[in-house]
Amino acid sequence: MIDLKDRVVIVTGAGGGLGRAHALLFAQHGAKVVVNDLGGTTQGEGASSAAADKVVAEIQAAGGTAVANYNSVTDGDAIVKTAIDAFGRVDVVVNNAGILRDTTFHKMTDADWDLVYKVHVEGAYKVTRAAWPLMREQGFGRVIFTASTSGIYGNFGQSNYGMAKLGLYGLTRTLAIEGAKFNIKVNAIAPTGGTRMTEGLIPPQLFEALKPELVSPLVVYLGSPACEDSSGLYEVGGGWVGRTRWEQSQGACFNPQGFSVEELAAQWGAINDFSGATHPKDNMEAIGKLVAHLQKQA
Repeated sequence: MIDLKDRVVIVTGAGGGLGRAHALLFAQHGAKVVVNDLGGTTQGEGASSAAADKVVAEIQAAGGTAVANYNSVTDGDAIVKTAIDAFGRVDVVVNNAGILRDTTFHKMTDADWDLVYKVHVEGAYKVTRAAWPLMREQGFGRVIFTASTSGIYGNFGQSNYGMAKLGLYGLTRTLAIEGAKFNIKVNAIAPTGGTRMTEGLIPPQLFEALKPELVSPLVVYLGSPACEDSSGLYEVGGGWVGRTRWEQSQGACFNPQGFSVEELAAQWGAINDFSGATHPKDNMEAIGKLVAHLQKQA
């Protein structure tokens, strides 16, 4: 049994969809939940307290403990203050809030780019940054960032969204390193769920099968003391969960004193050949082939 009694969890964008499902399941496992939601549209417009209040009422009706917060995620200090004022600590941050401003790159406006960055990247930074010192001091923390397959693989019309989502995985990797000695585990998920943000983008029959509740068990596990993994990227949806990792080809070696474009072109097949690929876990492993090549030339 994953027991989260007395753990305090912040879930951003928890007024509906994935965030609501996460908040409800955390509460079912005994956590005290801060349900954050600005209450705006999927394009980041407007605000309302109704969405967060409704989820809090659901949790309380089921015997759980929750409070609402209506701040934008860019006001991360205020969200964390709600948790401290209500419950005295923060154990888990689930960065779930997001918007869409989908359009092809040549039609994209600065506002489309900037607002997606502001909500997804700056918002996740602000909430996590406000909670980070508290987690370090108490020697425990769990942070979950919400990435996307649009960031991992790319997706037509989502250059702003893909940029933001893959950027969050870069943040995940670095914070996992920095948080290790303080028992702060940091992971990212790339979920596929039938929510208002994906409605109309996914065929109706598949949309119905991709229940948000099928993503939340992974999020609750990653937020629990039972999870000792960090820096992971997990694709999840429809009852399937898998871990995704970077892959590096064996590549090709050239004269470190200099080599031509033609020499590189002649080895292009080897550079792109992933047979015998490796999976570096950090920067030192990533440059291992380079260092070995230089040592041979010394």
